Amino acid sequence: MTGMMLEPTHAGPGKPVRHYTVQGGGGVTLRAREWGNSEGPGILFVHGWSQCDLCWRRQVAGALAARFRLITFDNRGHGDSDKPRDADSYREGRLWADDLAAVIEETRLEKPVVVAWSYGGLIVTDYIRFHGESNVAGIDLVGGAVLLRPPRFDHVGPGLLENAQDACAPDLAANIEATRRFLRACTVQPLHEDLWSAALCWNMVVPPEIRGALFARRIDADDVLASLSIPVLVTHGRDDRIILPSMAKHTLAVCGTATASWYDGVGHMPFVEDTVRFDRELAEFVDGVQP
Repeated sequence: MTGMMLEPTHAGPGKPVRHYTVQGGGGVTLRAREWGNSEGPGILFVHGWSQCDLCWRRQVAGALAARFRLITFDNRGHGDSDKPRDADSYREGRLWADDLAAVIEETRLEKPVVVAWSYGGLIVTDYIRFHGESNVAGIDLVGGAVLLRPPRFDHVGPGLLENAQDACAPDLAANIEATRRFLRACTVQPLHEDLWSAALCWNMVVPPEIRGALFARRIDADDVLASLSIPVLVTHGRDDRIILPSMAKHTLAVCGTATASWYDGVGHMPFVEDTVRFDRELAEFVDGVQP
């Protein structure tokens, strides 16, 4: 397996059914897109730190699109969404919660399953804290962070911590090299060149001061996790060097409705590293929470 490259399973991203312009928390404009079967159950995808909605391109172009209504969007400060440069635009959990609420409302999603990757776990727990769980059918935490406690950053791995300082610095050369190292640490096997180059580009779209502002938050979502009555799927690679498997174990210990799906030989991107299994399990999870 050494040196094996993760090949693309599809020729390219599918075509969105429609585009949305969403006014999120504090008036920030967010870009959202809809894919797949407009009559199917809804799935809302929330990407992670320094990413964008293109990270879900295998999901929106694959088998899920035949059955489900898929909504992706760019978080504030990322992709094609607004990028205010002041730290206050990223500090308050209420702003992130209102972003997610606005996307659900604008796209008219009815009790979607929320797939929250990495930093997205913090965003979905922000949402539950301020808006409750009544409009969500279930949560899939994919390499999901539920704690952010600087300066020790427990349960966060070296693939992120060893690169974060340079990735958040204004020095472009250092920033690029740190981003490259971070991306290499995201998977066990190297990404295919097409996906690697695209991921490097969408990471570099995020200004370094915004990357840094996301780390400045202090979050403990244990109270939210403990209060949940909706199902939670904890999808985590056993070789994740970004958000450590100990984070998933913490979630499983705190959240009474959580069940685990462990991926052997997989890092921080199970939806890329084992797309077939990830999509199958997500479909089964959505089917299981439908009334």
